[in-house]
Amino acid sequence: MTGCGEAGLRRTLAVADLLIDADDERTLLPELLPLLLSALPGDSLVWSGHPAGRPFTVPDGLLGRGALEAFARDKAADPLVARMATGPGTPLLRSDVQSRAEYHALAAYADVYRPLGIEHQLAMAFPAGCTVDGPRRVCLAVNRARGDFGDADRATAELLRPRLVRAMRRLAPAGRERVTRREAAVLDLLARGLTDRQIARRLAISPRTVEKHLEHAYPKLRVHGRVDAATTWLSLSGGGPKGRPGPLADPPERA
Repeated sequence: MTGCGEAGLRRTLAVADLLIDADDERTLLPELLPLLLSALPGDSLVWSGHPAGRPFTVPDGLLGRGALEAFARDKAADPLVARMATGPGTPLLRSDVQSRAEYHALAAYADVYRPLGIEHQLAMAFPAGCTVDGPRRVCLAVNRARGDFGDADRATAELLRPRLVRAMRRLAPAGRERVTRREAAVLDLLARGLTDRQIARRLAISPRTVEKHLEHAYPKLRVHGRVDAATTWLSLSGGGPKGRPGPLADPPERA
């Protein structure tokens, strides 16, 4: 193996090691993205699809508000973006899907890519768990001003992609789809501030059954108690009720 090949392998293994040791996506990304840009050498990198909405970039702040607005306006006509959004997500080069002249004719090139000096791209996409809106898909794009990506870069991306898939699925936040319908009904009432006895009366089950439903739901939501379960359930509901019984709730129990 050449020195260049050995260096590339070391960078790829560094990414893999980081993914194995990661505890959560929020703390992972600041370390992961520079390593990815080292394993797939380029001038900049964009990671889109984070639950927070705004893409993560290297360098930080690469995409200003104007660039994001222009991209949202122009992306429908961009074939590479379309392939990443609806295709299998395997690594693709910009040059795989259009000629240089076709790329330069894009509105997105004039509004976004050219001002950022992006002439060549390698992109891939992969599933990354679920949010309250459904399955989440992350798109990763590495950009260069000079020198197209080659077979070695594509091979590295193909090596990293399944590892990214596994890590993102493992780190994905808990989702509503993981609990049963009955557990969801219990959590809905718990999040409204009802006690176990009130929930039991509302659902025509025993308080012990309520406890069992909650015990089964806790690991699915990755929580360890009632307060955390209620807070997490509200966040997965897009805010939901504010933790107070609604107009149809049972009256507060007396001490």
